[in-house]
Amino acid sequence: MSHSASVKSLTATAIRARKGTEPLVCLTAYTTPVAKLADEHCDLVLVGDSVGMVLHGLPSTLNVSMEMMIMHGQAVARGLDRALMVVDMPFGSYEESAAKAFRNAARLMAETGAGAVKLEGGQHMAETIRFLVDRGVPVMAHIGLTPQAVNAIGGYKVQGRGEDGERIRADARAVADAGAFSVVLEKVPAALADQITAEIAIPTVGIGASASCDGQILVIDDMLGLFDTFKPKFVKRYAHLAADAAHAIQAYAEEVRSRRFPAPEHVFSQEEPGK
Repeated sequence: MSHSASVKSLTATAIRARKGTEPLVCLTAYTTPVAKLADEHCDLVLVGDSVGMVLHGLPSTLNVSMEMMIMHGQAVARGLDRALMVVDMPFGSYEESAAKAFRNAARLMAETGAGAVKLEGGQHMAETIRFLVDRGVPVMAHIGLTPQAVNAIGGYKVQGRGEDGERIRADARAVADAGAFSVVLEKVPAALADQITAEIAIPTVGIGASASCDGQILVIDDMLGLFDTFKPKFVKRYAHLAADAAHAIQAYAEEVRSRRFPAPEHVFSQEEPGK
């Protein structure tokens, strides 16, 4: 299915069926205008908890709340016609118990119109994933580097090197067997991502993984060059909007201070009809 297919909205089932076919194009979005731009070209749009860092200036994703995810989910939903909207479950909203995870996932879906939720964790979250899926909540899993667990895993480092690869493989099998419709592989060696992609029956979506994954995802502010606090190796800048914006703001400031803006064409005369 090409991105030009006339489908009102992709579902988790449709994304699951893309295993081994045309690569899935996925990006994050947090606002309506950006969602509209992404919708034309993307299969899946993630309302990521990365919003806490790239839009709210938080030091990590750990301080993101359900209310923030719902607000941004509602904004993104207004901009989507076709892409599947997935909303991240924030830290603390699903780890305690499967029942709590279901309550929060149901709230996210009901209040945003999301077609699925995403949660982090492998083998230890499989029971929760199964609980949600059995109750009608499509789940996108997320293994490898799991940012919400950054304090427990010792920083933002590559996961699954050497003998540790078997742990990541086991995580992938566990989430697939539990009923997740896809799984994000973050910051794992390319050869391991290739192995997992070949082994499991659900699509793998890479971020710092391998070109052979069933799809790719990036944080949109990273790939547009809007968020430049740091640049992970796996990010490719497709634009440099922060630099462009800085130059534009500088030009505006200089024109205001020199009274070159507003110019005659930007102001109204007594005689001109009101527009």
